[in-house]
Amino acid sequence: IAFMGFYGATGNAQPDSLPSVQGTLPHFIQEPEDAYIVKSNPIKLRCRAAPALQIFFKCNGEWVHQNEHFSQEYKDLNTGLKVREVMINVSRQQVEDFHGPEDYWCLCVAWSHLGTSKSRKATVRIAYLRKNFEQDPQGKEVPINGMIVLHCRPPEGVPVAEVEWLKNEELVSSLTDDNIDTRADHNLIINEARLSDSGNYTCLASNIVAKRRSATATVIVYVNGGWSLWTEWSPCNVLCGRGVQKRSRTCTNPAPLNGGAFCEGMSVQKITCNALCPIDGAWDKWSEWTLCNSQCERQRSRECNSPAPRHRGKMCEGNSEATENCTDGLCTQNRKLLHDVKPQSMESSNDVALYSGLGAGIIAVAILVVAVMLYRKNRSEYGVDVIDSSALTGGFQSFNFKTTRQGNPLLLNSSMQPDLTVGRTYSTPLCFQDSADKDLFDPLPDIKVKVQSSFMVSLGVAERAEFHAKAAAETFPRDLSRDYCSTMDRRKKGLLTLNGPFNICKEQLRTTGVFGHPGGRLVVPNTGVSLLVPHRAVAENMSWEMHVLINRGEASVQTLEGCEILLGPEVTYGPPGLDLLCPVAMTIAHCAEVDAENWNIQLKRKTQDSKWEDVMSVEDESTSCYCLMDLTSCHLLLDQPGSYALVGEPLTQAAIKRLKLAVFGSMEAGSMKYSLRVYCVDDTPHAFQGVVAAEKTKGGQLLEEPKMLPFRANTFSLQVSIQDVPQFLWSIKPFTTCQEFSFPQVWCSNQQPLYCAFSLERYSPATAQLSCKISVRQVKGHEQILQVYTAVAETDKESVPFFMQTDCTITSQTGPKAFKIPLSIRQRICATFDTANAKGKDWQLLAQKLHLDRNLGYFAKQQSPSAVILSLWEARHQDTADLDSLASALEEISKIHSKSSPKDQDEPESDLNHIQASSLCETGKLTSHKTEDSAPEYTG
Repeated sequence: IAFMGFYGATGNAQPDSLPSVQGTLPHFIQEPEDAYIVKSNPIKLRCRAAPALQIFFKCNGEWVHQNEHFSQEYKDLNTGLKVREVMINVSRQQVEDFHGPEDYWCLCVAWSHLGTSKSRKATVRIAYLRKNFEQDPQGKEVPINGMIVLHCRPPEGVPVAEVEWLKNEELVSSLTDDNIDTRADHNLIINEARLSDSGNYTCLASNIVAKRRSATATVIVYVNGGWSLWTEWSPCNVLCGRGVQKRSRTCTNPAPLNGGAFCEGMSVQKITCNALCPIDGAWDKWSEWTLCNSQCERQRSRECNSPAPRHRGKMCEGNSEATENCTDGLCTQNRKLLHDVKPQSMESSNDVALYSGLGAGIIAVAILVVAVMLYRKNRSEYGVDVIDSSALTGGFQSFNFKTTRQGNPLLLNSSMQPDLTVGRTYSTPLCFQDSADKDLFDPLPDIKVKVQSSFMVSLGVAERAEFHAKAAAETFPRDLSRDYCSTMDRRKKGLLTLNGPFNICKEQLRTTGVFGHPGGRLVVPNTGVSLLVPHRAVAENMSWEMHVLINRGEASVQTLEGCEILLGPEVTYGPPGLDLLCPVAMTIAHCAEVDAENWNIQLKRKTQDSKWEDVMSVEDESTSCYCLMDLTSCHLLLDQPGSYALVGEPLTQAAIKRLKLAVFGSMEAGSMKYSLRVYCVDDTPHAFQGVVAAEKTKGGQLLEEPKMLPFRANTFSLQVSIQDVPQFLWSIKPFTTCQEFSFPQVWCSNQQPLYCAFSLERYSPATAQLSCKISVRQVKGHEQILQVYTAVAETDKESVPFFMQTDCTITSQTGPKAFKIPLSIRQRICATFDTANAKGKDWQLLAQKLHLDRNLGYFAKQQSPSAVILSLWEARHQDTADLDSLASALEEISKIHSKSSPKDQDEPESDLNHIQASSLCETGKLTSHKTEDSAPEYTG
């Protein structure tokens, strides 16, 4: 009604405001357009119509108040009509406050004498662009002339973001390059890859609000190598007897580029040749003397045909003709003496010298020929391929043909079935050991062998080449961490278990114990896994049979997502209905070099449907769980029983996981062959148990103390090569001196050991020692050298067992003996620090001095924060029997308190000093008591 009144009022001025043209409805010259609100800036909607008495906006079905309209009127010079223009502002708050089935909208309504006209609806939306791409482009490695497809799904936004592509920070345009297409659903398509297409590609999404950049995708266009033509055959390399001819080719047609595969096959071919030995010439008998001629001379001759010289043999030495006087010097002509008579003795002496020289020469040639033939026979045991060392050190270059770019299988020698004795053992902490434990370990063989760099087969493999040979028919990575109680023969994702059982039962990975109010400790031997049940965790007059077990199956690995890998074993503690009054402390060994910038490490728990759920990140703070990462172990405070695993996801290529390297050897019974097996396994005690179990069944001997290798997440493979094998004592099959694990095999091994094998053969049974080096290196990464010095003679010595469960028999401890802190001291500390003190002497200061001052919110919710802090300290220092760090912390707190309040030192401080002194006293008593009387207190 108010609006119509306003309309009527305007109608009084009708003759002055109407154009000369009467009787037409209003016509919109400009209608409101769709608009977007950027940040908090209001937008303007405009309307123009002629002829029009008034124009008003209607938004979301309601009239906009007239005071919010800004209007003006002017005359169109072309038509003579008066045009009315109206504008309103729409703010972000108005749009956000509107809740309807459709977007915020507005339209114009114009009035004339004949009626009204409505404009189109204009929608107003708040513009935004989210930060994260729905799909980032992924890096690729493609062969030359292959197709490259980079997928990109921009972040959600209003209006919809437009997508552009950058290559090395420069804009990519499909208009200037017909080989590139950027129109298909924001994807970048390169129809035929060229070397120039290698680079870093980024997807750029933008709208009126902002621009977003995707993760950079690295594209590598590689070229697989191709062989050149063969050269001509070389001359036979010997002058006499059986030799070798060679021809070669190079991997330069084309040469491999950008990590492309090397050529498959040999770069050098050799064939045998038979060089005819030279035959020296020898004189035939002299002919008869001729008749005496007019010069009083006679002649005789001989021929060099007994035998005639052949095959570059020497001609006969001496004259083929002889002349002598036939009248004893009495023949004269022109009264002159024609010949002097030669003395007979002189002629005979010359003949003796001549024949003596010929005989000596023939004997020397015969000795040389026999020596050469004996040498050739001795070297022929190598076979044709290794007749001369130059062929091995320079001619044989093995290359690889890359059939696929990922998941190349590991080459192993499946023919080796060693049956040997065991030598060296490998020790680990986390074990209740007696003082006699060290006697269980047999030292490494003490053999003084000087290693000479005399012989090494060089494969000439480039940094990213992957060695593969066609001859290995059934060579798969061996999964050494399966259930060793039964023989399994199944394939899954290209993995095979080792043939034959390992006689390791599941019970060895399960520890049980009955715990009551005093608490105790469970340890799974030689795995780095333990569980601490604190004092008073179990209610009085109650007891629980608790267990800790390690899951050895593959099901857990298959349920991990993305780039996540297991950093330690999956550990389950229970029983499921366990009800405790305070959290337990679980310790799990891990293989990561912890760095928040390079790793995202999560603690996960398995749900009832065997899926993993996130519990917490080790860098975050949580009130439901506590996680403390040390260099080699993770210490957890847990309230709920179940299956837990430490899972890591690399954030950069600088992320490192530790690998343990070990080399074992065994002599094949009744043969001259010796087998070296090199294992690469995650650096956790549990993972190394798989290696121990496998070698125990084979009777393998540990030849070198295991070493640690940092393995980087740089996508480069791991190469294992054998070097400095004495060439005159041992032979090794050509092209097997270097083997390689692909990056996914090593990085995603998930606690499963991998190994490769080298087969050597000695020339003589008298060879009783082997010295060589094993090089394990990551391409563009770290390298470790395993030095092998060992005796290889077969012996009837009984095998010394590796450390297994028998080496660490104490798996369960209950009562006070399970803890390093005496119960009385523990109770005093809790009574002193659990009560908040205005002088700062509370549990937070205790946590700070024990270096446990992160995630304090978890301790704050506990009934006794100090007790939980001490339980975590117990778990962290279970491998050392030293209480000095705790005593030092109490001493520092005492000094801080004495400085802050010297007047009140005598009253509350005396209790703290008493605790500190008692701690140091109890430390000495505890240490001596454990060494004398610890054995009777152990259970399990």
